Amino acid sequence: MNQSNMVAGLHNLMYARHSKRKRISSYDRSGGNDDRIYIQPGETRIIADIQGAGMITHIWMTHMNEGFQAEEHSLRKIVFKCYWDGEINPSVLVPLGDFFGMGHAETRNFVSAPLQMSPEDGKSLNSWWIMPFAEGAKLSITNECDTTLILYFYIDYETFEKLPEETLRFHASWHRELTTKGKDPKTFRDHNAWCFEGDNVTGDENYVILEAEGKGHYCGCNINIHNLHDSSKWDWPGEGDDMIFIDGEPWPPNLHGTGTEDYVNMAWCPTQEYHAPYHGLILGGKDNWKGKISYYRYHIQDPIMFEKSIRVTIEHGHNNNRSDDWSSTAYWYQSEPHKPFAKLPDVEDRLPVDEELFSRLGIIKTKK
Repeated sequence: MNQSNMVAGLHNLMYARHSKRKRISSYDRSGGNDDRIYIQPGETRIIADIQGAGMITHIWMTHMNEGFQAEEHSLRKIVFKCYWDGEINPSVLVPLGDFFGMGHAETRNFVSAPLQMSPEDGKSLNSWWIMPFAEGAKLSITNECDTTLILYFYIDYETFEKLPEETLRFHASWHRELTTKGKDPKTFRDHNAWCFEGDNVTGDENYVILEAEGKGHYCGCNINIHNLHDSSKWDWPGEGDDMIFIDGEPWPPNLHGTGTEDYVNMAWCPTQEYHAPYHGLILGGKDNWKGKISYYRYHIQDPIMFEKSIRVTIEHGHNNNRSDDWSSTAYWYQSEPHKPFAKLPDVEDRLPVDEELFSRLGIIKTKK
């Protein structure tokens, strides 16, 4: 198969395709209407085990728990994994909601090119990331909820005789820092100094979106920030420059940005919700940027290539001065084998911040 014809799009639909369209779904095998699977608490279920060469082109999912409603924070309690070509370490390891484009265990209606959450209330989860494999693919769901998971899904894929040799494999990983290691605003002479002063000439303390080894290209991320400060003064949690280090290059990297909202292609501390194919603001925060914020930036037209390694980072506040709750999902393609991912944090350490978690972690909202 010609590699340029592997993926369908408006520009190449006129060409003959030498592949077969197939699907795995949760339909009721008895012919009834119980078109879902049930996964018990603590259970991992293989939802797809595909043999041979092919590529997944679309995934749709929705869920509920016992009582026919979603358990609180269930989208952080359910874990999605993908394995390619018989590998032992998953190439995708992400809480379910975060994989489909938004953190905080929440959903909103939004549209991007590779990921969409659709009505009702964003509970219909869609992925159009292309996921190729040469010998097989295995997808699993782990239910770490307190109650039974009721899952509906489609996995649409194509099969063909052979995968082109230079085809990279899809990867996605999740990261969280609760909290980012910032500086106490009370140690600065005033609030303005805390927001704008200090010199970062290494990038060492930056929040890390992705660290990978091998040859490939980074395709973007979603970034979720929960503002943990409580100030009547200017409380924008951004001002962080993005710094992307390729193949071990020193600071300053060739890809050095100018600010959090600039990296996600917006301007002037945005609050207006907006979604475009490659960048968006799903949640804009409350007054003075309080509460939860969700961005995405997908490098579809401008993937970032690396030959040996990549380290995608961003400051948490200027000079990494702020301590907030940050989480992110990175998406990329690379050659195998990949560097094994770190184990996901336990469920209680994946949950969104609330007052009970504030107390357990000893977090004190700062006022100044």
